[in-house]
Amino acid sequence: MVMKKTGLASLEQVLDGSFSNINHPPQAPAAHPAPADGTLLRLAGLLDADIQATNQAIIARMHSEVELIPALAAHIVAAGGKRLRPLLTLASARLCGYGEGARHIKLAACVEFIHTATLLHDDVVDESLLRRGLASANAVFGNKASVLVGDFLFSRAFELMVEDGSLEVLRILSHASATIAEGEVLQLSTQNDLSTDETRYLRVISGKTAALFAAACEVGAVVAGRDAAICAALASYGQNLGMAFQLVDDALDYAAEEAELGKSVGDDFREGKLTYPIIIAHQKGDEAERAFWTRTIEANDQTEADLAKALDIITRHHAIEATIARAELFAEAAQQALQSLPASPLRSIMAEIADYAVTRRH
Repeated sequence: MVMKKTGLASLEQVLDGSFSNINHPPQAPAAHPAPADGTLLRLAGLLDADIQATNQAIIARMHSEVELIPALAAHIVAAGGKRLRPLLTLASARLCGYGEGARHIKLAACVEFIHTATLLHDDVVDESLLRRGLASANAVFGNKASVLVGDFLFSRAFELMVEDGSLEVLRILSHASATIAEGEVLQLSTQNDLSTDETRYLRVISGKTAALFAAACEVGAVVAGRDAAICAALASYGQNLGMAFQLVDDALDYAAEEAELGKSVGDDFREGKLTYPIIIAHQKGDEAERAFWTRTIEANDQTEADLAKALDIITRHHAIEATIARAELFAEAAQQALQSLPASPLRSIMAEIADYAVTRRH
Protein backbone atom coordinates (compact mmCIF):
# COMPACT_ATOMS: atom_id res chain seq x y z
CA MET A 1 0.00 0.00 0.00
CA VAL A 2 1.31 3.44 -0.95
CA MET A 3 0.84 5.77 1.97
CA LYS A 4 -0.72 9.14 1.25
CA LYS A 5 0.20 12.34 2.99
CA THR A 6 -2.49 12.98 5.56
CA GLY A 7 -1.82 16.59 6.55
CA LEU A 8 -2.28 15.62 10.18
CA ALA A 9 -1.60 18.05 12.97
CA SER A 10 1.37 17.29 15.14
CA LEU A 11 0.86 14.96 18.06
CA GLU A 12 1.33 17.91 20.40
CA GLN A 13 -1.48 19.83 18.70
CA VAL A 14 -3.75 16.81 18.71
CA LEU A 15 -3.24 16.06 22.38
CA ASP A 16 -3.57 19.70 23.42
CA GLY A 17 -7.02 19.98 24.91
CA SER A 18 -7.88 16.35 24.18
CA PHE A 19 -9.36 15.92 27.64
CA SER A 20 -11.21 19.23 27.51
CA ASN A 21 -13.23 17.81 24.62
CA ILE A 22 -13.30 14.48 26.32
CA ASN A 23 -16.71 13.28 25.31
CA HIS A 24 -17.44 15.11 22.10
CA PRO A 25 -16.91 13.00 18.97
CA PRO A 26 -15.10 14.98 16.29
CA GLN A 27 -17.92 14.60 13.77
CA ALA A 28 -20.65 16.14 15.93
CA PRO A 29 -19.47 18.31 18.83
CA ALA A 30 -22.22 19.06 21.32
CA ALA A 31 -23.10 22.70 21.90
CA HIS A 32 -24.32 21.84 25.37
CA PRO A 33 -22.86 18.67 26.89
CA ALA A 34 -25.38 16.13 28.12
CA PRO A 35 -25.34 15.39 31.87
CA ALA A 36 -23.30 12.23 31.28
CA ASP A 37 -20.77 14.24 29.27
CA GLY A 38 -20.62 16.73 32.13
CA THR A 39 -19.59 14.00 34.55
CA LEU A 40 -16.43 13.28 32.57
CA LEU A 41 -15.73 16.96 32.19
CA ARG A 42 -16.02 17.51 35.95
CA LEU A 43 -13.69 14.59 36.59
CA ALA A 44 -11.21 16.03 34.09
CA GLY A 45 -11.54 19.41 35.79
CA LEU A 46 -10.51 17.95 39.14
CA LEU A 47 -7.49 16.31 37.55
CA ASP A 48 -6.43 19.05 35.14
CA ALA A 49 -2.77 19.31 36.19
CA ASP A 50 -2.36 15.54 36.16
CA ILE A 51 -3.98 15.35 32.75
CA GLN A 52 -1.64 17.90 31.25
CA ALA A 53 1.34 16.03 32.67
CA THR A 54 -0.03 12.78 31.24
CA ASN A 55 -0.37 14.39 27.82
CA GLN A 56 3.28 15.42 27.96
CA ALA A 57 4.30 11.89 28.97
CA ILE A 58 2.35 10.48 26.02
CA ILE A 59 3.95 12.94 23.61
CA ALA A 60 7.44 12.12 24.86
CA ARG A 61 6.96 8.36 24.57
CA MET A 62 5.30 8.47 21.15
CA HIS A 63 8.30 10.30 19.71
CA SER A 64 10.31 8.30 17.22
CA GLU A 65 12.79 9.01 14.45
CA VAL A 66 10.64 6.74 12.30
CA GLU A 67 8.16 9.33 11.02
CA LEU A 68 5.32 6.89 10.45
CA ILE A 69 5.05 6.12 14.17
CA PRO A 70 4.10 9.60 15.48
CA ALA A 71 2.02 10.25 12.34
CA LEU A 72 -0.08 7.14 12.84
CA ALA A 73 -0.27 7.74 16.58
CA ALA A 74 -1.48 11.30 15.96
CA HIS A 75 -4.14 9.96 13.63
CA ILE A 76 -5.72 7.65 16.18
CA VAL A 77 -5.44 10.24 18.97
CA ALA A 78 -7.11 12.81 16.67
CA ALA A 79 -10.13 10.53 16.40
CA GLY A 80 -10.98 11.60 19.93
CA GLY A 81 -12.16 9.23 22.61
CA LYS A 82 -13.01 9.49 26.24
CA ARG A 83 -9.51 8.85 27.65
CA LEU A 84 -11.43 7.14 30.42
CA ARG A 85 -8.85 4.51 31.34
CA PRO A 86 -5.96 6.91 32.08
CA LEU A 87 -8.44 9.19 33.86
CA LEU A 88 -9.30 6.26 36.13
CA THR A 89 -5.65 5.72 37.00
CA LEU A 90 -5.21 9.38 37.90
CA ALA A 91 -8.49 9.49 39.82
CA SER A 92 -7.80 6.28 41.75
CA ALA A 93 -4.36 7.49 42.82
CA ARG A 94 -5.73 10.83 44.05
CA LEU A 95 -8.72 9.15 45.71
CA CYS A 96 -6.27 6.99 47.64
CA GLY A 97 -4.30 10.01 48.84
CA TYR A 98 -1.35 9.94 46.45
CA GLY A 99 0.40 13.28 46.87
CA GLU A 100 3.78 14.30 45.53
CA GLY A 101 5.37 12.31 42.75
CA ALA A 102 4.68 11.39 39.14
CA ARG A 103 4.26 7.62 39.23
CA HIS A 104 0.54 7.89 38.50
CA ILE A 105 1.30 10.10 35.48
CA LYS A 106 3.57 7.59 33.82
CA LEU A 107 1.19 4.74 34.61
CA ALA A 108 -1.78 6.66 33.18
CA ALA A 109 0.24 7.06 29.96
CA CYS A 110 1.09 3.36 30.12
CA VAL A 111 -2.60 2.43 30.39
CA GLU A 112 -3.45 4.67 27.43
CA PHE A 113 -0.70 3.05 25.34
CA ILE A 114 -2.04 -0.43 26.09
CA HIS A 115 -5.55 0.67 25.15
CA THR A 116 -4.47 2.43 21.96
CA ALA A 117 -2.40 -0.57 20.88
CA THR A 118 -5.42 -2.85 21.30
CA LEU A 119 -7.55 -0.45 19.23
CA LEU A 120 -5.02 -0.54 16.39
CA HIS A 121 -4.92 -4.32 16.46
CA ASP A 122 -8.69 -4.70 16.83
CA ASP A 123 -9.42 -2.56 13.79
CA VAL A 124 -7.13 -4.75 11.71
CA VAL A 125 -8.74 -7.96 13.00
CA ASP A 126 -12.25 -6.57 12.48
CA GLU A 127 -11.34 -4.97 9.12
CA SER A 128 -12.87 -1.74 10.43
CA LEU A 129 -12.82 1.29 8.18
CA LEU A 130 -14.06 3.79 10.77
CA ARG A 131 -12.89 4.70 14.27
CA ARG A 132 -15.05 7.29 16.07
CA GLY A 133 -16.38 8.69 12.83
CA LEU A 134 -13.00 9.03 11.09
CA ALA A 135 -11.12 6.67 8.82
CA SER A 136 -9.43 4.04 10.97
CA ALA A 137 -5.64 3.94 11.08
CA ASN A 138 -5.55 0.72 9.07
CA ALA A 139 -7.75 2.30 6.39
CA VAL A 140 -5.32 5.22 6.04
CA PHE A 141 -1.93 3.62 6.70
CA GLY A 142 -2.58 -0.06 6.00
CA ASN A 143 -2.78 -3.16 8.18
CA LYS A 144 0.95 -3.76 8.46
CA ALA A 145 1.71 -0.28 9.76
CA SER A 146 -1.19 -0.43 12.25
CA VAL A 147 -0.07 -3.75 13.69
CA LEU A 148 3.56 -2.67 13.98
CA VAL A 149 2.77 0.70 15.57
CA GLY A 150 0.47 -1.14 17.97
CA ASP A 151 3.45 -3.31 18.88
CA PHE A 152 5.54 -0.16 19.37
CA LEU A 153 2.96 1.24 21.81
CA PHE A 154 2.82 -2.03 23.74
CA SER A 155 6.60 -1.87 24.03
CA ARG A 156 6.46 1.71 25.28
CA ALA A 157 3.90 0.63 27.87
CA PHE A 158 6.22 -2.05 29.19
CA GLU A 159 9.11 0.41 29.33
CA LEU A 160 6.99 2.61 31.58
CA MET A 161 6.06 -0.35 33.79
CA VAL A 162 9.70 -1.26 34.27
CA GLU A 163 10.68 2.36 34.96
CA ASP A 164 8.08 2.52 37.72
CA GLY A 165 10.13 -0.09 39.53
CA SER A 166 7.25 -1.86 41.26
CA LEU A 167 6.92 -5.59 40.67
CA GLU A 168 3.30 -5.33 41.80
CA VAL A 169 2.53 -2.71 39.17
CA LEU A 170 4.34 -4.82 36.57
CA ARG A 171 2.35 -7.88 37.64
CA ILE A 172 -1.00 -6.09 37.42
CA LEU A 173 -0.48 -4.44 34.04
CA SER A 174 1.33 -7.34 32.36
CA HIS A 175 -1.42 -9.70 33.53
CA ALA A 176 -4.03 -7.30 32.17
CA SER A 177 -2.25 -7.19 28.80
CA ALA A 178 -2.25 -10.98 28.58
CA THR A 179 -5.89 -11.14 29.66
CA ILE A 180 -6.91 -8.62 26.98
CA ALA A 181 -5.29 -10.79 24.32
CA GLU A 182 -7.01 -13.88 25.70
CA GLY A 183 -10.34 -12.07 25.62
CA GLU A 184 -9.86 -11.06 22.00
CA VAL A 185 -8.91 -14.60 20.99
CA LEU A 186 -11.91 -15.98 22.89
CA GLN A 187 -14.17 -13.52 21.08
CA LEU A 188 -12.71 -14.71 17.79
CA SER A 189 -13.56 -18.30 18.73
CA THR A 190 -17.16 -17.34 19.60
CA GLN A 191 -17.68 -15.49 16.32
CA ASN A 192 -20.48 -17.06 14.25
CA ASP A 193 -21.12 -19.54 17.08
CA LEU A 194 -24.74 -19.44 18.26
CA SER A 195 -23.97 -21.87 21.09
CA THR A 196 -22.25 -18.95 22.85
CA ASP A 197 -24.18 -18.30 26.06
CA GLU A 198 -24.22 -15.45 28.56
CA THR A 199 -21.47 -17.00 30.69
CA ARG A 200 -19.07 -17.26 27.77
CA TYR A 201 -19.96 -13.79 26.51
CA LEU A 202 -19.30 -12.26 29.92
CA ARG A 203 -15.95 -14.04 29.99
CA VAL A 204 -15.10 -12.44 26.65
CA ILE A 205 -15.86 -8.89 27.75
CA SER A 206 -14.24 -9.45 31.13
CA GLY A 207 -11.03 -10.16 29.28
CA LYS A 208 -11.08 -7.79 26.35
CA THR A 209 -12.46 -4.73 28.16
CA ALA A 210 -12.92 -4.99 31.93
CA ALA A 211 -9.40 -6.28 32.67
CA LEU A 212 -7.78 -2.99 31.67
CA PHE A 213 -10.38 -0.93 33.56
CA ALA A 214 -9.60 -2.99 36.67
CA ALA A 215 -5.84 -2.68 36.24
CA ALA A 216 -6.05 1.06 35.55
CA CYS A 217 -7.81 1.59 38.88
CA GLU A 218 -5.77 -0.90 40.90
CA VAL A 219 -2.38 0.58 40.02
CA GLY A 220 -3.62 3.96 41.22
CA ALA A 221 -4.17 2.45 44.66
CA VAL A 222 -0.83 0.64 44.54
CA VAL A 223 1.22 3.79 43.88
CA ALA A 224 -0.61 5.44 46.78
CA GLY A 225 0.63 2.67 49.06
CA ARG A 226 -2.83 1.50 50.09
CA ASP A 227 -3.43 -1.93 51.63
CA ALA A 228 -4.62 -5.02 49.79
CA ALA A 229 -8.28 -4.45 50.68
CA ILE A 230 -8.37 -0.97 49.15
CA CYS A 231 -6.43 -2.14 46.08
CA ALA A 232 -8.97 -4.95 45.64
CA ALA A 233 -11.86 -2.51 46.05
CA LEU A 234 -10.53 -0.24 43.30
CA ALA A 235 -9.89 -3.26 41.05
CA SER A 236 -13.49 -4.38 41.65
CA TYR A 237 -14.75 -0.91 40.82
CA GLY A 238 -12.83 -0.93 37.55
CA GLN A 239 -13.81 -4.49 36.66
CA ASN A 240 -17.52 -3.86 37.12
CA LEU A 241 -17.33 -0.48 35.40
CA GLY A 242 -15.63 -2.12 32.41
CA MET A 243 -18.31 -4.80 32.21
CA ALA A 244 -21.05 -2.17 32.22
CA PHE A 245 -19.19 -0.11 29.64
CA GLN A 246 -18.82 -3.00 27.18
CA LEU A 247 -22.41 -4.18 27.59
CA VAL A 248 -23.61 -0.70 26.67
CA ASP A 249 -21.16 -0.60 23.74
CA ASP A 250 -22.74 -3.80 22.45
CA ALA A 251 -26.24 -2.40 22.93
CA LEU A 252 -25.34 0.81 21.11
CA ASP A 253 -24.23 -1.17 18.06
CA TYR A 254 -27.92 -1.90 17.53
CA ALA A 255 -29.55 1.13 19.16
CA ALA A 256 -27.47 4.25 18.52
CA GLU A 257 -27.60 6.72 15.68
CA GLU A 258 -24.66 6.22 13.34
CA ALA A 259 -23.52 9.85 13.71
CA GLU A 260 -23.44 9.44 17.49
CA LEU A 261 -21.73 6.07 17.44
CA GLY A 262 -18.88 7.12 15.17
CA LYS A 263 -19.00 3.86 13.24
CA SER A 264 -21.50 1.94 11.18
CA VAL A 265 -24.48 0.71 13.19
CA GLY A 266 -24.71 -3.07 12.97
CA ASP A 267 -20.99 -3.76 12.58
CA ASP A 268 -21.20 -6.53 15.19
CA PHE A 269 -24.03 -8.15 13.22
CA ARG A 270 -22.14 -8.00 9.94
CA GLU A 271 -19.06 -9.49 11.61
CA GLY A 272 -21.06 -12.30 13.19
CA LYS A 273 -20.16 -11.32 16.76
CA LEU A 274 -22.21 -12.97 19.48
CA THR A 275 -22.98 -10.04 21.77
CA TYR A 276 -25.61 -9.82 24.49
CA PRO A 277 -28.46 -8.45 22.33
CA ILE A 278 -28.16 -11.33 19.86
CA ILE A 279 -27.75 -13.92 22.61
CA ILE A 280 -31.01 -12.72 24.22
CA ALA A 281 -32.88 -12.45 20.92
CA HIS A 282 -31.73 -15.92 19.87
CA GLN A 283 -32.72 -17.47 23.19
CA LYS A 284 -36.19 -15.92 23.08
CA GLY A 285 -36.76 -16.42 19.37
CA ASP A 286 -39.23 -18.74 17.68
CA GLU A 287 -38.23 -21.33 15.10
CA ALA A 288 -38.25 -18.88 12.18
CA GLU A 289 -36.20 -16.34 14.09
CA ARG A 290 -33.67 -18.95 15.13
CA ALA A 291 -33.38 -20.01 11.48
CA PHE A 292 -32.71 -16.36 10.62
CA TRP A 293 -29.86 -16.17 13.15
CA THR A 294 -28.45 -19.48 11.91
CA ARG A 295 -28.32 -18.17 8.36
CA THR A 296 -27.05 -14.65 9.08
CA ILE A 297 -24.71 -15.30 12.01
CA GLU A 298 -23.62 -18.91 11.87
CA ALA A 299 -23.53 -19.30 8.07
CA ASN A 300 -22.64 -15.63 7.56
CA ASP A 301 -25.15 -15.48 4.69
CA GLN A 302 -26.48 -11.92 4.83
CA THR A 303 -28.40 -9.64 2.49
CA GLU A 304 -28.77 -5.87 2.68
CA ALA A 305 -32.23 -6.28 4.24
CA ASP A 306 -31.05 -8.54 7.05
CA LEU A 307 -29.80 -5.84 9.43
CA ALA A 308 -33.24 -4.23 9.52
CA LYS A 309 -34.79 -7.62 10.26
CA ALA A 310 -32.21 -8.29 12.97
CA LEU A 311 -33.04 -4.93 14.58
CA ASP A 312 -36.74 -5.78 14.42
CA ILE A 313 -36.22 -9.14 16.17
CA ILE A 314 -33.94 -7.58 18.78
CA THR A 315 -36.56 -4.88 19.45
CA ARG A 316 -39.42 -7.39 19.63
CA HIS A 317 -37.66 -9.36 22.36
CA HIS A 318 -36.53 -6.24 24.28
CA ALA A 319 -32.92 -7.40 23.96
CA ILE A 320 -31.51 -3.86 24.18
CA GLU A 321 -33.42 -3.24 27.41
CA ALA A 322 -32.15 -6.55 28.78
CA THR A 323 -28.58 -5.58 27.88
CA ILE A 324 -28.87 -2.19 29.59
CA ALA A 325 -30.45 -3.82 32.65
CA ARG A 326 -27.48 -6.20 32.88
CA ALA A 327 -25.11 -3.24 32.56
CA GLU A 328 -26.94 -1.45 35.38
CA LEU A 329 -26.24 -4.35 37.72
CA PHE A 330 -22.52 -4.08 37.01
CA ALA A 331 -22.65 -0.30 37.45
CA GLU A 332 -24.30 -0.73 40.86
CA ALA A 333 -21.58 -3.22 41.84
CA ALA A 334 -18.93 -0.69 40.79
CA GLN A 335 -20.52 1.98 42.97
CA GLN A 336 -20.76 -0.42 45.89
CA ALA A 337 -17.03 -1.19 45.61
CA LEU A 338 -16.25 2.48 46.28
CA GLN A 339 -18.01 2.46 49.64
CA SER A 340 -14.89 1.25 51.45
CA LEU A 341 -13.14 4.52 50.54
CA PRO A 342 -13.72 7.81 52.39
CA ALA A 343 -16.46 10.03 51.02
CA SER A 344 -15.15 12.91 48.90
CA PRO A 345 -16.09 14.89 45.77
CA LEU A 346 -13.76 12.65 43.77
CA ARG A 347 -15.41 9.48 45.04
CA SER A 348 -18.82 10.93 44.18
CA ILE A 349 -17.77 11.67 40.61
CA MET A 350 -16.26 8.21 40.22
CA ALA A 351 -19.60 6.77 41.35
CA GLU A 352 -21.33 8.96 38.76
CA ILE A 353 -18.98 7.60 36.10
CA ALA A 354 -20.69 4.23 36.62
CA ASP A 355 -24.03 5.88 35.84
CA TYR A 356 -22.45 7.54 32.81
CA ALA A 357 -21.26 4.16 31.53
CA VAL A 358 -24.90 3.06 31.31
CA THR A 359 -26.55 6.28 30.07
CA ARG A 360 -24.07 7.39 27.40
CA ARG A 361 -25.08 7.46 23.73
CA HIS A 362 -21.66 6.77 22.18
